[in-house]
Amino acid sequence: MHLSLDLALHNLASVAVLAFALGALAARVRTDVQLPPSVYTFLSIYLLFGIGLKGGVALRDVHFVDVAIPSVTTLALGAVIPVLAFGSLKWVTRMSALDRGAVAAHYGSTSLVTFSAVLLFLDNLGVQYEGFTSTLLTIMEVPGIVVGIALGLRRTLPATTDDQRDRRSRWRTIAHETLLGRTAFMLIGGLIIGFAAGHANYDKVAPFFKDVQPGMLALFLLHLGYIAGSRIGTLRHAGFGLVAFALAFPVVVGSLGVLAGHVAGLSIGGATVLGVLCASASYIAAPAAVSVGLPEANQSLPVAASLGITFPFNLIVGIPLLYALAQTLG
Repeated sequence: MHLSLDLALHNLASVAVLAFALGALAARVRTDVQLPPSVYTFLSIYLLFGIGLKGGVALRDVHFVDVAIPSVTTLALGAVIPVLAFGSLKWVTRMSALDRGAVAAHYGSTSLVTFSAVLLFLDNLGVQYEGFTSTLLTIMEVPGIVVGIALGLRRTLPATTDDQRDRRSRWRTIAHETLLGRTAFMLIGGLIIGFAAGHANYDKVAPFFKDVQPGMLALFLLHLGYIAGSRIGTLRHAGFGLVAFALAFPVVVGSLGVLAGHVAGLSIGGATVLGVLCASASYIAAPAAVSVGLPEANQSLPVAASLGITFPFNLIVGIPLLYALAQTLG
């Protein structure tokens, strides 16, 4: 516990966390520090492509068997976590199946910025982690969204031929949003390019994609802090159950991820990253797919919970806590 507290205090003083807090404060005092849409898009593409590129280069240095077990483990976790979220929400809230499916899709998917934050956290501590962790991020991105939406839809079975056609049309659009949306496309594209380019070519662009990344991440977090602070009011209408879920669920599934990473043979740093991936919740990729797959669901609740509660909780407490757990197991 003492170790976790020290790590949390150390993390709290980082520029990235303080930038998020500044953005949230700006929203509450009505000072507009939002990034222009074009800048926000640039930063998201920059982070996605840079992470994929770095991971692709790292894949050249590992054998298939070293990646296979962690990848299968990650895929299984990506399918199980939304099921756990869907069931947990039934016990702690009065949300409909559609709304629970929407929230489950967000919590089954991953957060790019939380992933970037845990890598920065480990780098600052000098802790090594597997270079293929961005591959695990890519693997977990899709199944959580698909399973969450499927859980939300299963209670509303089609009764007519038109309903069946609408369902098929939705799934085609969902597949496009999850597999060819910006997040998956840039991550997978970066992985392929990094793998093909190799170390020599990557070194030429590394100063831009590696050395500048902490500053870019701080600006991105400033923007997200403002968005989170602006949406806090939405949670007042959600009830205590959703708030409790947004705080407790990441700890439970994050611990499960750390344990699974340890069993899969990952290092302390790698197990921490996998745990944080499990604990994170999407607020970039999932909303687009959920708005298509579950348009009748309350779209504001999952984003408010994931961005307004779970993201800052992971940023300040969750990452240090899961690292301390990984150290204990390791």
